[in-house]
Amino acid sequence: MDLRLTERTVADLTIRGRIDALAAIDLRRELRDLREAGRVDVTADLSEVTELDVAGLAALVRAMRDLRAAGGDLTVVLPRADGARRMLRLSRFDRILTTTPARPVPGAA
Repeated sequence: MDLRLTERTVADLTIRGRIDALAAIDLRRELRDLREAGRVDVTADLSEVTELDVAGLAALVRAMRDLRAAGGDLTVVLPRADGARRMLRLSRFDRILTTTPARPVPGAA
């Protein structure tokens, strides 16, 4: 998993690769640190996430709950990868989380 943070009024967190049990620990920590730093409106861009497991889902839902309790929210940019997107849909977390579609890849048909 590769994390990149762009800070503005809303914190944009770009996540690439797999979000498995090990990566979820780092993700949970990063999201917690943002909240503790006063960044309560966070966009987590999962458009380049290739795999998402239950631990990753739990990290996202916990962050959503914590950010909402602090007066903000977590917006998730949906993954392009079918498997990761399917995991969100089958778990119905795509209905719980605030989501937005990924932007098309430039030059893709």
